[in-house]
Amino acid sequence: MDMATERMPMPNPKGPAQYQIHIQGQVGPEWTDWFDGLSVALAEDDGVTRLTGPVADQAAPHRLLKKIRDLGLNLISVNPVDAGQAGGPT
Repeated sequence: MDMATERMPMPNPKGPAQYQIHIQGQVGPEWTDWFDGLSVALAEDDGVTRLTGPVADQAAPHRLLKKIRDLGLNLISVNPVDAGQAGGPT
């Protein structure tokens, strides 16, 4: 096996990784496309927006964080979640 083959990621049999990202502030559901199709939900009680859903590859969370930074939003947390707990779009 050559080095190029050793570095290739193995496909995930469970499908794409699921993430939940919390940001301070209000971002509406119209931003779903901007955030690569993640569901956008505002928790009205604390003003935190939750972005939830699958990411295409390992670079996708980094692209999402760059978008959050570029919008001037405050990042609270980034968490991988079990697909059954993601609470994304159905």
